[in-house]
Parts: sequence; structure tokens; C-alpha cells
Amino acid sequence: MTRVLVALVLAQAGWIAYPAVRARVLGLEDTPAARGWRLAGELGCFSCHGPGGSGGTTNPGSEEGSVPAFTERTQMMYVKNTADLREYVLDGAPQRKREDADYRAKMEAAALRMPAYRGYVRDEQVDDLVAYLRAASDQILPDEELAAKGAELATANDCFACHGPLGAGGVANPGSFKGYIPAFWGADFDDLVRDEQELRRWIAAGEIPRITEHPIGGRFVRQQTIKMPAYARFLPDADIDALVAYVRWIRAGAWRPLAR
Repeated sequence: MTRVLVALVLAQAGWIAYPAVRARVLGLEDTPAARGWRLAGELGCFSCHGPGGSGGTTNPGSEEGSVPAFTERTQMMYVKNTADLREYVLDGAPQRKREDADYRAKMEAAALRMPAYRGYVRDEQVDDLVAYLRAASDQILPDEELAAKGAELATANDCFACHGPLGAGGVANPGSFKGYIPAFWGADFDDLVRDEQELRRWIAAGEIPRITEHPIGGRFVRQQTIKMPAYARFLPDADIDALVAYVRWIRAGAWRPLAR
């Protein structure tokens, strides 16, 4: 009986310590945008702004008739810069709007109003929320023509539904090596994509031999719940080229200051 109790205690202790040990051993990655995405869910943002910030929640009495989305460049109608986003999160609206009598009247006429989270979120959490909102805005786009086409294709094919806003990663994937779908940048990406040929094959075929033929990597690829689709079945080569250019642009990271 004593041995059984000791074994149970050790098993329980190991289970409690598992997430921390796993994160240290595997080097689990996170990004501000991915953290902001999860925090938005915890704060109830999607109950009004729609699943994943896609909008659509009815708001009687408002001019629009519904709560605005975070996506499809809707933010440009309401915010001028990241400072405005911070004030929306902290105070429900930027000061210039809160001091406008017409704006206050419109907000009071609506059934749903943006809450003020000041006092409920820390500064670093606001930074993460702003990073997520900027990434989800569809306003951070490449200047280069091929990559810009890739951005449109990535949105049309819902790549961000799995890879997170702007490829920020963080979507859970049970059975996978690290437990989540990787981002389009960072150490995870570098481990999975060593050159442009591998990147193209991931998009076109949904796998690369270096991983699938590995005795350990192949097992995780086969058992993971969400598997990378093979887009060569659905898209022409020119579209695959555009997606490669877009992911490469994201990986380069020149856009990151824009998401702060």
C-alpha cells in the first residue's frame, strides 16, 4: 500500500510539473499576437466581436447594427494608430471620442458598449492585445506584388485560422510534437523550413520527406490531429509561388514594428 501511495504521489507531482518541464525541454514558442489572441478570448472579447473577432454580433440602437470586427480592415474605420487601440482597450474609446458629445450620445443609444479594461489588464497584456489586433486587422501588407497576392490567398484560404493572426501561431494541435501549430517565424519555423524548396513543398504537398521519413518526426506528423493540407491539389503553381513569397515576407519580419 505504501508503494502504491508513493507511486500515486510521484505520478501526480509529475503531472503537475509536466507543462513546465515540457516547455523547458521542447522550447515552446509564443508570440505577443498569439498571447493577445488567447487573452481576448479570456476577456470575453469574442462574445461581442464574434468568433476570432470576425464580427456579426447584433447591436440594436447602434449605427452599424452590429459590433464591428477586428478583421477585414474594419479597424481603419475606428482607429488612427496603436495609441487609439490602447485607449479602446483601457477606456472603451480614445479620449478624443469620449470627449465628443455626439459620440457619447451614439454610444448611449446602443445596446452594447465597449467596456473599459483599465484596472483589469497589465501593461504587458495591453501590449499583447494591441499586437493581436494589429495582426488581425489585415492592414499589415507587403509592398511587393507577389507577396501581396500571397497575402490575399492566405486570407481567402483561411491559413490564419490554423497558423494564427498574421501567422502568429499558437493554435492547439493535439498529438503534434509541441502541441500546437507553428508560426510563420521563429525557431519552430526554422526547424521545419530550412530553405525555399522545403517551404514550397510544405504548402504544395503538406509535408516534407525530412520530417515524414524521420522515425520520430514521422510518427508525430501521422498522429497529430490537424494536418497541413496539400494545396497543390487546389491551387495553380503561380498561387503557390505567391504564398511562398508571402510567408517568406512574414518570416523576414520587416512588418513587426507595425504590429506594436
